[in-house]
Formats: sequence, structure tokens, C-alpha cells
Amino acid sequence: MSRRTKLIIAWGAVALWAAFIFFMSAHTGSDFDGEGPLAAVKRWLTTLVAPLFGPDSDVVNVAAHFCEYVVLGALLFAALRVTRPEARSAALVAVAIALASAYGASDEFHQLFVPGRMCDPADWLTDTLGATLGVLLAAAAFHGKHH
Repeated sequence: MSRRTKLIIAWGAVALWAAFIFFMSAHTGSDFDGEGPLAAVKRWLTTLVAPLFGPDSDVVNVAAHFCEYVVLGALLFAALRVTRPEARSAALVAVAIALASAYGASDEFHQLFVPGRMCDPADWLTDTLGATLGVLLAAAAFHGKHH
């Protein structure tokens, strides 16, 4: 596979995942109370967390933010690694975390304009922590694969 193809695939995956996050942020949790695959996932997660944290907990929202950004962080690290294969991993880790965190901040700003959503700095922190885990896991996988 050519380097150009790898770049297109890697950054395409980042763009698609960022679009998915944007889509999810354009909806409230109640938008997924009906039928369909997202509603089924929400019901399943709610049944898992309700016994642990109570029926009114918003752990599903926190878990969703965290997991979305774990994936984004890993995809960003992979795309940066393809873009700059000669760069030190530590630099790529820092850039990937910064980019994911910036996207998280822009996502929270976006939610100011979505009825029923709000800009929440705690969500941005959750996004950044999730992205950090994703970046570190991807960096560790790359390191393990190449050493």
C-alpha cells in the first residue's frame, strides 16, 4: 500500500470519527430513547450502570464521551504516525492529545447551539482524559510492534 493511500485512510478515519462525534453531539440522550441500534446501545448501557450508580445517574453520558475520545485519540496518533513516521513518539503523543482536546473543546462549544445540550467543562475534561488513554494505547501498540 502506498504512503498516499495510508495517509488517506488514516486521516479519513479521523474525519469520519470526528463526524460521528459531531452527529452524537447534535442530539440529546432522549433522541435515542426510541428504536434503532443507538437506542439499543443506550438501553443496554443504562441497565449496566443503573445497579451500580442509581437509576438517575448520567454515567452513560460520561462513558460515551470517554469512549468516543479514546477512539479519536488512537486514530489521531495513528494518522500522525503515518504522516510523520520519523517523528519521536513523545512528540506525536503530545500533538495527538492537543488536537483531540481542542476538538473536545470545539464539540462543547457546538453543544451551546443544540437545544437540550449545554457546554460542560467536565465533559471536555472527560474527552481529554479519554483521548489521552487512546493516544497512549496506540503509542504503546506502535512501540510494541516496532521493537
